[in-house]
Parts: sequence; C-alpha cells; structure tokens
Amino acid sequence: MPELPEVETVCRGVAPHITGRTIQQVVVRQLRLRWPVPKNLNESVSGLAIQSVGRRAKYLLFATDKGTLLVHLGMSGSLRIVTSQQELKTHDHIDFMFADDTIMRYNDPRRFGAVLWTSEPINDHPLLKDLGPEPLLPNFSGEHLHALSKNRKIPVKSFIMDSHIVVGVGNIYANEALFMAGIHPCRHAGQIDLEAYQKLAGCIRTALANAIQQGGTTLRDFVNEAGKPGYFQQQLRVYGRTGLPCVHCQQPLQETRLSNRSTVFCAACQH
Repeated sequence: MPELPEVETVCRGVAPHITGRTIQQVVVRQLRLRWPVPKNLNESVSGLAIQSVGRRAKYLLFATDKGTLLVHLGMSGSLRIVTSQQELKTHDHIDFMFADDTIMRYNDPRRFGAVLWTSEPINDHPLLKDLGPEPLLPNFSGEHLHALSKNRKIPVKSFIMDSHIVVGVGNIYANEALFMAGIHPCRHAGQIDLEAYQKLAGCIRTALANAIQQGGTTLRDFVNEAGKPGYFQQQLRVYGRTGLPCVHCQQPLQETRLSNRSTVFCAACQH
C-alpha cells in the first residue's frame, strides 16, 4: 500500500498539471471500488475548476468552489497525467478530462481505492474528521504522543501506526523512526517517557521528510506511460534488512510480527 511519502509525491506530481484548470468531463468505467463511485460524479464536478490539490493522511483532496473530490489509492491505485492518445489499460477505471487533451487517469487493479465527492466542509467528512494530526505539521509533537500514551499497553509501534494518534506512519516508517529513536517496537506505549517521545516525534518527521525528498526524483513518472511510482528507491536502515548487520553496531537485525506486520529492529540499539 502506498504510504504517506508516496501519496505526497502523487500530490506534488499531478498538481502542476491540473491546478486552476476546469474539469470538462468525467468518464467512469468502473463504479465498484472500495466504496461505490458516485453515479452522478460527472454531473457533480463537470464545469468546476480545481482550486488546489492537497493531502490529508493518505487521501488526495482536489478542492473546488462547490466541494472536494477525495481520492484514495488503496493497495494498488495510481494517478497519471495522459492524453486521449494514450492507450487504455485494463484497470484504467476513471478519467478526469481537462482542456488541451489533458487527462488525469485513475488506475486500480485491486479496486481497494476510492473516488468520492462531497459538497460538505472537508474536515467534517466521516473519513477525515477523527484523524490524528499530520506528522509534518507543528501540531504533532512528543507531548501529543506522550499525553495519548498514558496507561496504554499496546506496543509502541502499533500505537504510532494508529491514524487516530497520528496519520501517515505506515509500517516502513514506523520501523525506521523507532530505530532512529532507539526505541524497541514491542515496548508498551505507556512505558515510554516524554523525552523519548519527543525524540520519536522528531524521528518520525525526519523519516517521512527524507522519503518525500527522495521521492521527488519520480515526479517525471506522472507524465509518461509508466506513471506509477510505487515505492521509490529509499535508503532504509532496518525495514527489509532482517539478518543483515545493524548500521550502528553491526549486530544482525531481528524480525518479529506485530499486528501481522513485519517488524525489524536491532536488539542492541533499541531498548
């Protein structure tokens, strides 16, 4: 599943091509995604200009003066900028058509993504209203994590992956941030002090920001036939390195399962 940096890269990739432009038509070839695509989507958004392209958690938000288009990429979804000359692929489910033959095309082989429309205030949307803070914004802090962790006995890795606590810390970046902070992923969230949470909050921010910066090299993918960044090349310290030497102490990295997710750590460096 695309994680926050991948979704942010999509946001930055498509924004220059459609911001300020008017949707002329929406062609829906498949209504059955994770939630049904609104049957009147074309009627709802045709003639509306995209005022801004943003992101909340892993949701892409295309704002107009009449409402907001929400897009979630699910497990396998992608957006790319094409023209009508681009040959349709099997799972090209939705086209958002603009002037000058510009098309933003949604592709989703597994159909776990979503394309929704709301005319209500976006922050009140049921999918967004209960989400935690964005990890790259000032309202996310170690104090926030520490306050919500009191008496919590769940593993700290599961705690920071809870979108009600903080959004966008998926499995890869939870592994990486905990390693950077020197915190064992299995420790109970309520056993970690404020100082450690302050360090962890900074490490979460650093891990995500570094990944977004590395992802910038894939922006060209949104205007060619590939158009699908997936997991761009990253310099990971623990994730996917089970059994390899720790970059700090050279001890072999260990792996366990938390919430059925691969959890890699250094038993010597993380306490």
